[in-house]
Amino acid sequence: MRDKISQAKRWVVKVGSSLVTNDGKGLDLAAIETWAEQLVAMRAQGIQVVLVSSGAVAEGVSRLGLSRRPSQVNLQQAAAAVGQMGLIQAYESCFNRHDVRAAQILLTHEDLSDRTRYLNARSTLTTLLDMGVVPVVNENDTVATAEICLGDNDTLAGLVANLINADAMVLLTDQDGLYSADPRTDKSAQLISVGSALDPSLTAMAGGGGSLGRGGMRTKLSAARLAARSGTNTIIANGREAQVLGRLSRGEDIGTLLEADSEPVGARKQWLASQLTTQGEVVIDAGAVRVLRDAGKSLLAVGIVGVSGAFHRGEVVVCRDVAGKEVARGLSNYSAAEVERLKGQSSDKIVELLGYAGDDEIIHRDNLILIES
Repeated sequence: MRDKISQAKRWVVKVGSSLVTNDGKGLDLAAIETWAEQLVAMRAQGIQVVLVSSGAVAEGVSRLGLSRRPSQVNLQQAAAAVGQMGLIQAYESCFNRHDVRAAQILLTHEDLSDRTRYLNARSTLTTLLDMGVVPVVNENDTVATAEICLGDNDTLAGLVANLINADAMVLLTDQDGLYSADPRTDKSAQLISVGSALDPSLTAMAGGGGSLGRGGMRTKLSAARLAARSGTNTIIANGREAQVLGRLSRGEDIGTLLEADSEPVGARKQWLASQLTTQGEVVIDAGAVRVLRDAGKSLLAVGIVGVSGAFHRGEVVVCRDVAGKEVARGLSNYSAAEVERLKGQSSDKIVELLGYAGDDEIIHRDNLILIES
């Protein structure tokens, strides 16, 4: 049953505030070093990993000598600004000791809902992963307003899983997984080993969040549902369990597995389809039609013979054959004006024609949905 996890090659791992800050006592450097070692080992096995780490606000609270997490937004933002310095420095030092590069990525939920910023974030993260870098993602709490009150890094992890089309998402917490009731108050509570991410009955079993973080089992279930949109399977596990990530990567039965119930590619296409409002069209030649339908490849400029509409980068365009029949639709990496200049040309002429180096593809295959003929 855990074969899907042991075979996963692209992971999102989220570490909660209580783990990173040793329940509010300041950064737990020994624990951070342990997770870094496990992530480095996974990377050596050919697994790409994005780390989503909480702890900036909690670390800032500790550094500023505050007795508790403040309720005022401006004080939370100040704590995040102070704490982020220590948090990223700790990760940088730990990964450097293993001669592995890390990168800091700060996002807000708007970055992932705006199509242009979505493409920018996706491109940056996938490029970093292909270069062997471990991206360390956190919510940009110093500028967020609504998110800092209502958001959480569980949700962010689920959105990042959608963004990079992850195979697995691991939410590390201070609990062993999802229980049938709150184990802190109900001694008869049973650990749930496996369930469906889309099972609504699981929500009734979840409790609230802690004082340091904003999450809890409810937000973890919500994040699992978000990740399931792209076919990502989720595991909720105890981050203090010895070598937890390595053992999970080997398929060991730890924590709670929440299955996506859909294959990654099909679920991602379904998720993209639910958002599509087309802003323009491109006409593609017979060769491009064959490449899209038979080879499952991306749409390149060389196969485009016509452009209509006034779409911008990140907006959805329809791909039609020369007879006017819809072939596909997807998110464009370029505006209509740029595609007009690039149409019929090879990708190696993009710099010459536009004056800058952009994506080789007009529409990447991961952001493209074929229309049944």
